[in-house]
Amino acid sequence: MAKTLVLAEKPSVAREIARVMGAHRKGNGCLEGEKYIVTWALGHLVTLADPEKYGDEYKKWSFETLPMLPDKMKLVIIKETAKQFTAVKQLLLSPSVSDVIIATDAGREGELVARWIIEKAACKKPIKRLWISSQTDKAIKEGFSKLRNGDDYLPLCNAAKARAEADWLVGLNVTRALTCRHNAQLSAGRVQTPTLALIVERENEIKNFKAKDYFNLHANFSSFRAIYRNSDGVSAINDRTDAERIARKVDGKEFVVKDVKFTEKRVPAPMLYDLTELQRDANKLFKMSPKETLSVMQRLYENHKALTYPRTDSRYITEDIVPTLYDRVRAASIGSLADTAKDIMRNRRSINKLCVNAAKVSDHHAIIPTEEMPNIYAFSNEEKKIYVLVVSRFFSCFYPDFVYKQVKAELECGGESFFVTGKEVIDYGWKKLGITDSDEEEEKDDSESESSLPPLVKGGKIRCTGTDVKGLKTTPPSRYTEASLLSAMENPSKFIKDRKMKEFIGAGLGTPATRADIIEKLYSTFYIEKKDNVLYPTSKGIQLIDIVPKELKEPLLTAQWEMRLERIAKGEEKKDGFVSEIRSYASELVKTVKNSQSTYKHDNMTRTPCPLCGKMLLKVNGKRGEMLVCQDRECSYHENLSIKTGARCPNCHKALEIRGQGDGKIVVCKCGFKQKADGFFKAKEDGGKSVSKQFVKNFMQQQQKNEPKTESPLALAMKKAMEQNKK
Repeated sequence: MAKTLVLAEKPSVAREIARVMGAHRKGNGCLEGEKYIVTWALGHLVTLADPEKYGDEYKKWSFETLPMLPDKMKLVIIKETAKQFTAVKQLLLSPSVSDVIIATDAGREGELVARWIIEKAACKKPIKRLWISSQTDKAIKEGFSKLRNGDDYLPLCNAAKARAEADWLVGLNVTRALTCRHNAQLSAGRVQTPTLALIVERENEIKNFKAKDYFNLHANFSSFRAIYRNSDGVSAINDRTDAERIARKVDGKEFVVKDVKFTEKRVPAPMLYDLTELQRDANKLFKMSPKETLSVMQRLYENHKALTYPRTDSRYITEDIVPTLYDRVRAASIGSLADTAKDIMRNRRSINKLCVNAAKVSDHHAIIPTEEMPNIYAFSNEEKKIYVLVVSRFFSCFYPDFVYKQVKAELECGGESFFVTGKEVIDYGWKKLGITDSDEEEEKDDSESESSLPPLVKGGKIRCTGTDVKGLKTTPPSRYTEASLLSAMENPSKFIKDRKMKEFIGAGLGTPATRADIIEKLYSTFYIEKKDNVLYPTSKGIQLIDIVPKELKEPLLTAQWEMRLERIAKGEEKKDGFVSEIRSYASELVKTVKNSQSTYKHDNMTRTPCPLCGKMLLKVNGKRGEMLVCQDRECSYHENLSIKTGARCPNCHKALEIRGQGDGKIVVCKCGFKQKADGFFKAKEDGGKSVSKQFVKNFMQQQQKNEPKTESPLALAMKKAMEQNKK
């Protein structure tokens, strides 16, 4: 009997599907049962070919071969995972397989993983689609009972292909053009470049900022204080003399209550999490990078089956999820969450109606707990933090609004107006849970008070007990953190200066699933660096934005592209038309770079020659420490100078760094502390203080990953000399 082949994205997901669907017999790169054969990719098995695959002339980087515009984009098998591709191809073409179920991640990139494998294998068998939002047994069984026609997802496949081809055409052409023009390792892309431009522009604003003095004036009363505002409603006074003159005028005088307004304010619980919002909060609360948060979420989704699909851009759920909510609350009734879960079920609380909106759910609903109770004791520390964060947000949506009475009063004395705002809580509602709302970030002025005001009646009189003149300075905008950069990428319209164009901005820079990778790429290309959780552009990043074509660094263009990719995914636009425009655009970008008069200069060059090519090495700050890298694009040499650790200095308690290579590694601190690395960590492990055995184990594994893959400088120099002798 012919069987159905199920193609999953990762082995861990494939094992779960195989277990649930009864495929227990091990095969070559698969698990087989009576009805199903379950196989897997290892992420991408197939990708777009490098330029060299289109002809030997592309092996050399030169302007003569630009722009590169292949008539048809070629697919190649990724060398590192070729063995698994061969196994999957044999299964796809096997006579014993009648049809295929795509069970890769239910999204644009997941669709691409499967479709490229099927296309490269030249498989023409019928395709169905498994589309699920969680990896629980129940979700898998329901998904298999409601399989969808594969043809329904061809538009999504076309959007994924259009994205990949556009990135190839723009990214590789501009990267080669910039590198040839400036003889430096430079790269650009349709998302990474405008994202970098945001950081560079912010840095320029800070450097060009000139602080100005201003003054605030407060009038003090027995139980509150009010702030002065002029007739335009502005509280800043430019001249101290004016501020002190008004202060003398009202000090100790009787004020008249000119106006009092009472307003009841209702603040609903923050909406459920999508990926970007979760990454923002994890960065703010736990200093986790977007990439780390996504990695933790993937484990909670795939391995622990505790949370639903992470790569979602929706903060809503659909009506069909509502009947399952109590099962989800019950499953999350563990640890510190148990009391809240019991309260929700005991009082039969309903989720806020604002959270249920099918029109605002695209491929996947918001991130919420599954109906399967997880083993929280198997969670890592980071997994616990993210799980509690998601579930707490989910629980808060079952509670009523935070309700308070706001009192705004205007007080007048001698023609001068002062204002005060008070708040009196009526019902704490969801805030009883201690949940923070990152959406609720309104800046308060000095007239606002969290406490209630004394009874104020219009026309009443109240005496001033004193005045304060406070000297202040205007402040520059803050540098980006990873959290605030995610916000800027999600909604870049505020950075579009042309008002008429703001309405066309639509989508943001990248997608929730790709933004973390974009930020990581900016680190790995040494365009940005992080200090104390704040992002700084490097000299390389600043110079790139100066020399890159203007259109490529504008957020408007790439945001419009994302809108068009979304239209392709919905079948509202054709892929070929979009790609044709991108081909023309790539050609124009190459011309712009070629004709540019701009220059690029390495200002981080050392006097240390590269052992491979002899050119001077560059000193760069990587995400995990300092490195030396070769300036030549064709030379891959790099070596670590220092690596940041999570261990603390015994003297000043600041984070330590590892310096040196091999047995000569030492831990150092800025305060002057030094010690051999092996001895330091051995003492910490034996003493059990500050650094646990697990930390030491994890650290040493990470050290091995971070070691340069090149040979030692001496070995490389000898090898080079031998090669020259042969010639």
